[in-house]
Amino acid sequence: MCGRCMSLFSTASSEKDRERHRFYLLPGMGGRALRRKHRRILRWSLIAGLFVSALLAGLLYLLNTMMRHP
Repeated sequence: MCGRCMSLFSTASSEKDRERHRFYLLPGMGGRALRRKHRRILRWSLIAGLFVSALLAGLLYLLNTMMRHP
């Protein structure tokens, strides 16, 4: 096929992909509210990560001290 025919087929498929991935936001779902929601999720993720990390560090420390002093 020629290059022009290939470009016609590729645009038709890209339009279908765009249509499939289209979504609509209701009021309050985008902009400032969405950024605030993402910030809250990020904050709680960091807190949970720090908590789990501290818990694992404490567990490893206890296991290490028990192995040294039976």
